[in-house]
Amino acid sequence: MEKYIIQHNFSVTKKERSALKNHGAFLIWFTGLSGSGKSTIANELEKALFAKEIHTYLLDGDNVRKGLNNNLSFSPEDRSENIRRIAEVANLMIDAGLVVLASFVSPYREDRENVKRIVGYNNFIEVFVNTPIEECERRDVKGFYAKARAGEIKNFTGVNAPYEAPMAPDVEIDTTVVSVEEAVALILSVINKRFKF
Repeated sequence: MEKYIIQHNFSVTKKERSALKNHGAFLIWFTGLSGSGKSTIANELEKALFAKEIHTYLLDGDNVRKGLNNNLSFSPEDRSENIRRIAEVANLMIDAGLVVLASFVSPYREDRENVKRIVGYNNFIEVFVNTPIEECERRDVKGFYAKARAGEIKNFTGVNAPYEAPMAPDVEIDTTVVSVEEAVALILSVINKRFKF
């Protein structure tokens, strides 16, 4: 079937879309355990970028799984497919000239590496929210850790499924020692160096 798919090259380019918005387009990928603070930091970062008139979109695990990926389980294979689809969506958004923020546990290194391949290494910033599991469990806002420890949830990252930490993230944050505001400032400084905002 793939031989019948021919990519169409449109007249308006990513470069032109970005120029119209007056900023570059790229992906900021937040990874870390459930409860680490990924979504909180991503949300605050988006607010900060929006205040600078940067065109953004925030993709979050729960929201994507309610729609685009509602047919996927939490098996290792489906987790990989979940991340692959998100990368493809992010790639389209980058082509549209947006700064995309993506907040996903994304426990496997190979899947995160695949995201980089899909969107392009130059378009990717990896933020590892490296909050200790003890703190994530203490927060446990959704009650998932307790259920996983009780055997009610299978394949829960950090309890009965692995998390492979990034080897060399662009930014690493432990929310037990870094405030949300400090985390946002740190990420903005990396963005400024890479993309000259």
